[in-house]
Amino acid sequence: MAVQKKKPQVVFIMGPTATGKTDLAVALGEQLPSEIISVDSSLVYRGMDVGTAKPDESLLARAPHHLIDIRDPAQSYSAAEFAKDAVALIEDICRRGRTPVLVGGTMLYFKVLLEGLADLPPSSQPVRDDICREAEAQGWPALHKQLADVDPETAASLHPNHSQRIQRALEIYRLTGVPASKLKARQPQQGDILPITEDYSVTQIALLPKNRALLHSRIAQRFYNMLELGFEEEVRSLYERGDLNPAMPAIRAVGYRQMWQYLEGEISWDEMIEKAVAATRQLAKRQLTWLRGWPDLHPEFIDDGAGNLVTAEYLLASALKVLR
Repeated sequence: MAVQKKKPQVVFIMGPTATGKTDLAVALGEQLPSEIISVDSSLVYRGMDVGTAKPDESLLARAPHHLIDIRDPAQSYSAAEFAKDAVALIEDICRRGRTPVLVGGTMLYFKVLLEGLADLPPSSQPVRDDICREAEAQGWPALHKQLADVDPETAASLHPNHSQRIQRALEIYRLTGVPASKLKARQPQQGDILPITEDYSVTQIALLPKNRALLHSRIAQRFYNMLELGFEEEVRSLYERGDLNPAMPAIRAVGYRQMWQYLEGEISWDEMIEKAVAATRQLAKRQLTWLRGWPDLHPEFIDDGAGNLVTAEYLLASALKVLR
């Protein structure tokens, strides 16, 4: 009887924003022969460092990250593009005898790797620009209603303000005349992205809060730290380029769109802070909703439920125990 070959291991570290995912990934890298792949839809953009909590140069020197600074903010980066890039990196890292550690909070990216994705038409900037102009004039709920008329299945799975996914679903329909839900439901074809679980053993670790108030406090403090580190100047440099607008995916990132509103004189400084912190808390809530019921997940709690953080050493030891 042939012995089944053991699949190479891939590690996911996921969870809501401000839970210390990068710190854990770096600590794991000091214990295991591994390489980090960023799973974050904002870290791909160059010039967006402070507001994305991008690892600084000293940390990147210690623990290089793949899929950081690979796009200009004027460009888009889809889940399909991420999946193709990540799969190629996973294959290369494993071939070199190392372990890929994928870390971030863009849950759709993780989902695509686990479940696969049909080969959909590539992005069309003119079509995207048309959709963005409509959204600026009418609002994303109106575009969501438009999507519901042509692809009710996809629309039913999206919040009316989930701009990036509404944009992509409408783009697919306008390019092909076929709803995205029907394209995704067809039989696998050449060019499709298949679930990585067919070739790899995936261990999924989620950093989660027991005390939601503690997470909210960390989110607020981190935003104040970003302001001290020059977040306003960073967004101002993007604003003054002249080729970016608030409908673009990069500028829709939490914190950036609120600072952009401040720079345009739409809101005050205090309103900007309040809205940015609230938007980040909403992001964390959505990330936690994604993880509720997520299969094959190993939860690791960052606090004891009484407002006290567990130590980094404890989290590292718990993660290593899961990986053994």
